[in-house]
Amino acid sequence: MQMLTKIPKQFYYFLAVIFILNLIQSSFTQLIFDEAYYWYYSQNMAWGYFDHPPMVALLVKISSFFFNGELGVRFMSCILSAINIMLLWLMIDNPKKNDYIKHFFVLVFSMTLLNAYGFFTLPDTPLLFFTSCFLLTYKHFIKKPTASLAVLLGIIMAALMYSKYHAVLVIFFVLLSNLKLITNKYAWLAVIIALCCYSPHFYWLYENDFVSIKYHLYERPNGAYKFEKYTLGFLVNLVAIFGLTFPFIYKALFKTKGNDLFNKALIYLTYGVLIFFFVSSFNRRVQTQWIIIVCIPLVIIAFNYMLQNKQALTWIFRLGLINTVLIIYLRMGLVYQPLLFNFYYESHGNKEWAEAIQEEVGNIPVVFENSYRNAPMYSFYTDATPTFSLNNFMYRKNQYSINDSEEQVRGKDVAYVSKYLNNPTFTYTREDGGLYKGKYISNFQSYRKLDCIIEDTPVTLNTEEQIELEVYNPYIKAIDLKKLKFAVSYMDNYKIPQETLRMTPEPIHSGTTFLKQQDTTHFIFKLPKTKKENIGYFRVVISENDLLYGLNGKAIRIN
Repeated sequence: MQMLTKIPKQFYYFLAVIFILNLIQSSFTQLIFDEAYYWYYSQNMAWGYFDHPPMVALLVKISSFFFNGELGVRFMSCILSAINIMLLWLMIDNPKKNDYIKHFFVLVFSMTLLNAYGFFTLPDTPLLFFTSCFLLTYKHFIKKPTASLAVLLGIIMAALMYSKYHAVLVIFFVLLSNLKLITNKYAWLAVIIALCCYSPHFYWLYENDFVSIKYHLYERPNGAYKFEKYTLGFLVNLVAIFGLTFPFIYKALFKTKGNDLFNKALIYLTYGVLIFFFVSSFNRRVQTQWIIIVCIPLVIIAFNYMLQNKQALTWIFRLGLINTVLIIYLRMGLVYQPLLFNFYYESHGNKEWAEAIQEEVGNIPVVFENSYRNAPMYSFYTDATPTFSLNNFMYRKNQYSINDSEEQVRGKDVAYVSKYLNNPTFTYTREDGGLYKGKYISNFQSYRKLDCIIEDTPVTLNTEEQIELEVYNPYIKAIDLKKLKFAVSYMDNYKIPQETLRMTPEPIHSGTTFLKQQDTTHFIFKLPKTKKENIGYFRVVISENDLLYGLNGKAIRIN
């Protein structure tokens, strides 16, 4: 509290303006698709979710206690972003800083993603906040390690990891900057506290077959390396996160020396994250938000540099003001699309298409094929439940693959919305040109949780080799094999489907006509012959009741 009383009133005036602006923005900007997905998380609170740890869902849940609608998703983001700005200010020791409050706010507000996460509710929102908490606590810890600071540091490290798995980079690179922590008993206490606090998520991962880890390490979509898309895209992102001020911000980084442990931690964290994702860019496309962590140390580094260098102070302030004007204009465009001319962003038209579909289908459940984005968005803007995202072999698994949403629509008459329909019963065209096609299905039945298990050893293509297949039926009812069609989906080296060929596996036990409930049925089959080249993997897939094939087996390597 003593630290807060030393903050000048002018600082709080600027902070109040930003906070109020974020509240207004949150109230009048429609959700983007990821926010709707995380809102869907919050409808069933858990210690983990398919794609992320649970902190983002907790923020949405808390927000919903105070407000309805969009602000009921984003309120806590506005709170955390305001506190985050205070934490950044407290990490700057230069006694001259009180004379340059407006320069500090221009620096912070001009950072594009740091600005956006002032109101959007995404996993990076708590990640940024707890990174600041972690660095401020660490700053005090290295001055005088105590048991109480160690406990606080441990809790914050757990909160970081509950926010996003990328948080491990923050912890690792700060540790790397001060390896003497390995011999510090209070540092070990912090680690023990963090592990204890994080143990519920570890247990959730264990209970769910480490689904999140497997997805992020092995199953994320990827493609062949292209310099302009991957590495050049990463370099462009380095500019985009700072806008026009980027030359001076990176100059500040290059000029800053690690003369003390805290500055050393900031430098290691920044370079560590940038080098890590630069190397990653040779393997996959690096999303802009993945590198947003560096904004936290670079605010401190850049502002300290501004206070020591008049040229940097002047130019970052001038360019930052231009950034600020552009950002405010773009933020207005998030609400009122004509300001962006012919560009439609995710925040435009979602309420309209959701209400148009509901007007067509009424109150029956809606099943969206291959869209974990549309299903929660529809539910949010229409209060319609249940919805379900049915994922086929051309898509990926998500939260709808592991929760009970499939059971909520089983046996019901549903509206089925899919871009793959040839003869839809109804259609709706969005203002941006997106087309929704739908039809009605009575007594909807899907079995997307059927698991096709094959020994994970490479097989040879176009041979007569017999392969053993186990199909596990997790449902409480037996499934008639006549309702199922089996196929092999051939994929390239990046697991992108190239060809899907029908095959009929033979039951090992003759006379088998059903997949027994909550039991495994054994088959043998031969890979269908293909003339496709560049086949790297195959997956056994199942179609039920003439739906498109699902994602039933994991990808197996082809020799």
